[in-house]
Amino acid sequence: MQRDVRATLSSALRLRLLAGAASVALTAIAGTAWAQTTPEVVVTAPGADGLPQDGAYIESDAVTREGDVITATGETERVIARFREATLRAGQVSYDLRQGVAAAERDVEFTDPEGNVIFASLLELDSDLRAGVAVDFATRFRNGASLMAATAVRRSENVNELNYALFTPCPICDDEGNPKTPSISIQAEKVVQDEELRAVLYRNAVFKVGGFPVLYLPFFAHPDPTVERASGFLVPRPSYDEGRGFSLEVPYLQVISPSEDWLISPQINTDVAPFLNLQWRRRFSDGTVVLRGGYTYERNFGNFDNNGDGTVDENVKFGDRTNRSYFLGHGRFDPEGPWRWGFTAERTSDKTLFDRYDVMNPYQDNGLYYGDQRRLISQIYAERQTARSYVSVAAFTMQSLRIREFSTVTPALNIFENDGELPFVAPLIEARWEPDGPVMGGRLRLRGSAAALYRDDYLGSPVLRPVVVPPGSTLGLPGVDSRRVSTQAEWRRAMIAPMGIRWEPFVDLRADFYSVGDLPPAMGLEDDAISRTRATAGIDVSYPLIRRINGGADLILEPMAQLSISTDPDLDVRIPNEDSQTLELDESSLFRIDRFPGYDLLEGGLRITAGARATLRWDEGRQASLFVGRSLRDSDEDAYLIPIPDAPTQLYDPTGLASDASDWVVQASFSPSERIRGWGHATIDSSGDVRRGEVAVDGRWGRRNAATMSYVVDRSNPLAGPNNRNYEFMQLSGQQFLVGNWGVAGSGVMDFERDLITRSEVGLLFDDDCFRFEIGWRRDNTVVRPSGPSEGIYVRLNLATFGGTGYGQGDRRF
Repeated sequence: MQRDVRATLSSALRLRLLAGAASVALTAIAGTAWAQTTPEVVVTAPGADGLPQDGAYIESDAVTREGDVITATGETERVIARFREATLRAGQVSYDLRQGVAAAERDVEFTDPEGNVIFASLLELDSDLRAGVAVDFATRFRNGASLMAATAVRRSENVNELNYALFTPCPICDDEGNPKTPSISIQAEKVVQDEELRAVLYRNAVFKVGGFPVLYLPFFAHPDPTVERASGFLVPRPSYDEGRGFSLEVPYLQVISPSEDWLISPQINTDVAPFLNLQWRRRFSDGTVVLRGGYTYERNFGNFDNNGDGTVDENVKFGDRTNRSYFLGHGRFDPEGPWRWGFTAERTSDKTLFDRYDVMNPYQDNGLYYGDQRRLISQIYAERQTARSYVSVAAFTMQSLRIREFSTVTPALNIFENDGELPFVAPLIEARWEPDGPVMGGRLRLRGSAAALYRDDYLGSPVLRPVVVPPGSTLGLPGVDSRRVSTQAEWRRAMIAPMGIRWEPFVDLRADFYSVGDLPPAMGLEDDAISRTRATAGIDVSYPLIRRINGGADLILEPMAQLSISTDPDLDVRIPNEDSQTLELDESSLFRIDRFPGYDLLEGGLRITAGARATLRWDEGRQASLFVGRSLRDSDEDAYLIPIPDAPTQLYDPTGLASDASDWVVQASFSPSERIRGWGHATIDSSGDVRRGEVAVDGRWGRRNAATMSYVVDRSNPLAGPNNRNYEFMQLSGQQFLVGNWGVAGSGVMDFERDLITRSEVGLLFDDDCFRFEIGWRRDNTVVRPSGPSEGIYVRLNLATFGGTGYGQGDRRF
């Protein structure tokens, strides 16, 4: 006879069971089965399983009582008990009223509220939670890890003990459910979990890879896997560099509190002095601060003419021993309310310190503004944002690690950008506001901007216009200072005609005010205040069309055009070009009123812009898209031309907007299947030559095989020379599995301008669901490195549960 029993809390009878809360945790959960007397009714809110907090639901084929022992038995199906959002299944569940012992046996399966599952042939616990026992214990965690033991005993409220245990973060069954040897496992004579110490201790631990023993430790310990952060060593980072020799970075994490920790990561090198990396992190109630730094006391090293005989010696030390260090810090605070603020502080003593000592991720975007690759930025900023407004105030300074002129003799003699030519910006203010509701049936948006820039050293083109660049030597000239205030108002209204044509008229008004100081005196210029205004009116038109093609495909055509007329932009030659030196024309920027990214350059006159986008969609998300567009203006704009670096008397157009016809913009994307996707973009000048282009393709085949290709080219400078900044790169990377989990991986970067593979690596890899290991050969020909080309063996290791050869939130300590 089947029986359902529902009861509430009774002091006379409690059923206590084990739950898996950690790698070796046994957690007691209390529930109610039956009561000898009428229980007192306690009203509690139901949990996720619909039961009150102290309620229990038990389903069994039969219930018997012999003396003080009550037994629920499943004859055709296992007993099912649910309580406190946990579930117990067993062939038999019994409770001894006199001894207060609850037991479950025969195919016991217990699932705790967190989703961890325990299996056992016998599960037992007394009423005081002092001696829980499990025989043939096994548990599976939510992260896929498994733990098995001959016996598991709860010695006290805080200490659990497993005998003859095996732990693995890897799957123990294949896709068909058949047993398989885990890739990585730890076997120990005894495993003890101390919940108070939040640690797991192993005695006579044997580490196995593929079932074969590789390491024996009489004692081994690591934090409980349920601990998010704990003190301990991270996975080491081995590497090799021809300048440093063999290196081993051994990170150690010291947890101060739940909101604060230190990362101490010394790099031990065979050929140079050690390099110490430190990181401090602290989380506050409304923000986070992260401070990084590194230090060594060493001479410079690399390829250098050490004897002055004209012969470059490889991998030598030169110069005096001195302090070498870096500092990278950032913080962001977001208190309640519309305001938030933050800072970054980034500096290094050596231009190539990050390259020589292989510092991890030195260039990060952690603030409101970022310094771009190989530029460090120190800033402080504040933002205020509401549904209708935004304002930001910032001040920053930069340090450049970029090379201005490459040495043909040795990379150690490269000439870097002068930091004195970079501006100190204080303040930089941006503001936007929109009224709540339409204005004359459309949307009104007001913008404001202000900036003040100060330079210590003189910098000519492209900041200064060609007509104000003095001929001859500029040594000793001061840097040009400028201050700007800009205001702008834009109104737009979208209308759709009955035929589906979308009309969007717009009006744009803009005013700029400049104060410029320290202009080159040799040109007869003076410090002055300059103002300019521009008014623009126009209309955007688009007409999307869609057609269903045989086979279920859709073809979408969207022609679009813009007609605008503006007053003369009044591009005064005394105004420096600080924020509009680079321009990337694409589908989105082509139709903007201001296509330059900043304020110093702007467009005017009569302008017609036209383009069309065609999109083909088929078979559940597969698609291909192509956009082609161009802009025409009533006259050329020579103010956009700048001198060619290697021929200062000649001018060229880096923007593609100087002539009356802009570059063609061609942009495409395609994803013909779930395994292939690509994207491409190019700007093509009137002669049909590609000025800039970029293509990227990703492909996957099989279960884990993958490859990526990207190509980028810039041909805006028409003349070759040492200062030519044109570039052409192709990057390839991929992995191919050959037998089972074994495969090969490789990557490379080709510099077509110098006909050189700048970076390359190829290696052997093993990869399954919990373990990835790579070993191979790497070569670095980057000309930034003072040590010149570097090559050697690389090793990468990532272990499920224990982390990898890096440092991140998910890394485990041991």
